[in-house]
Amino acid sequence: MNYRAIALPIGRLLILISVLMIVPGIADVFARNSDWQVFLVSALVLGTAGLLMTMAFQGERPPGQFREAILFVNAAWFAFSFAGAIPFYFSGLGISFTDAFFETASGLTTTGSTILTGLDTLPPGILLWRALLQWVGGIGVVAIGIWLLPGLRVGGSQLFALESSENTSKPYGHVGPFVYRLLALYAGLSLSCATLYLLCGMTFFDAVIHSMTTVSTGGFSTSDQSFGQFDGLAVYWVASVFMLASAVPFLYLIRSIERRHWVKDVQIMLLLAIVAAASISVFLFERFIAHDTPFQMLTFAVFNVVSVITTTGYAANDYLQFGPPVIAIFFVLTFFGGCSGSTSGGFKMFRIAILGSYIRGLFRRMIRPHRVVEPRYQGRTVSNPVLEGVLVFAVLYAGAFAAFSLVYMMLGLDLETALSASITALANVGPGVGETIGPSGTFQSLPDLAKWFLAVQMILGRLEILAGILLLTPDFWLD
Repeated sequence: MNYRAIALPIGRLLILISVLMIVPGIADVFARNSDWQVFLVSALVLGTAGLLMTMAFQGERPPGQFREAILFVNAAWFAFSFAGAIPFYFSGLGISFTDAFFETASGLTTTGSTILTGLDTLPPGILLWRALLQWVGGIGVVAIGIWLLPGLRVGGSQLFALESSENTSKPYGHVGPFVYRLLALYAGLSLSCATLYLLCGMTFFDAVIHSMTTVSTGGFSTSDQSFGQFDGLAVYWVASVFMLASAVPFLYLIRSIERRHWVKDVQIMLLLAIVAAASISVFLFERFIAHDTPFQMLTFAVFNVVSVITTTGYAANDYLQFGPPVIAIFFVLTFFGGCSGSTSGGFKMFRIAILGSYIRGLFRRMIRPHRVVEPRYQGRTVSNPVLEGVLVFAVLYAGAFAAFSLVYMMLGLDLETALSASITALANVGPGVGETIGPSGTFQSLPDLAKWFLAVQMILGRLEILAGILLLTPDFWLD
């Protein structure tokens, strides 16, 4: 394995991080907050380190082999998380490096879990840095989902490779032209979202911050109340639309826009069906407890459901106050996630669709043993390698959820908090259930060791588990 080929892009990544740090530094200069010095020094140190690495390994080919790509992606997530934690640690927040790393990993993986309180009074540089981490992390998630994971055959992700299409043709001969389309779509969604937020009454700063954390399905906000700080219902519907749009495969959006034709997609239809069913259910339970108008209750129900299922993590109110049935609904939604090739995390809708088709076929064969029933997706038969990948991923997903839950209970967390923390980190959702880490709580009170495990689990979830687990196998390191 050529480790020099991996070090070169890591150096370039450090340069990118240093450039990004200038933006919140400028914001603090205008706000006359002394943290601008922290961002400036951090940018200079990381930029210099990145430049030296780039010069030292200049001329090396980029990671091309499978193992090199896997190692690079893992190294990139951890390197960015450690580097991005530096401004948090040395800022006026006064937090430990454990908390700083947790906050950064949560931002980059677009999880949205936080250890910070008093967001309403934090300096603009810190708030902007949190949003930038999620915005950059969101586009990184899409790129990894399209470039790396299909090659891993992670639970059928090969169905959504860059080279595939409805007609198994190759719409883009090279990665470069697609990257421009992807960046244009991502920037366009962000700009459109920010514009509509402004029209709904947000300040310019809030609109910029929340557009970045909406499109990335990250969920970081500028207030401890999250979206509850905003008046008017229009802003909740705007957020719901853009969260859903960002949970749709970006390849699907690009092709649909270019062809000016929207085709039916199984996983999108399944996502919308689950959102509709869950929203109506929450609304009906909410009517027995809340005293708002029916339209307001429906708005909050839809917003909260979309926020959780797309793994964004915003909150309009503390929906856990509406009783055990509502808590159960949101806990189950935490497992689902959005669509493949989007900024959303979770189990992914296409896997649910394939598993559902396989289970239906299994039941039919049990009733009529001689009947041949093959699982299908999007009107086509699911091949054995794809089905095998889905089943393996399901086992790994359940195993990782259970194993980390056990670790958190061993570290002193109660059963509800341990289970919720495990799935919210693995699915990159953000808030969990319960008083400690629910929509109105934070992860601050958790033990430091639990925060490190949670940060690793967030990154593992973003790498679709297998890309991280491979590093632990002896065969991976043998030439």
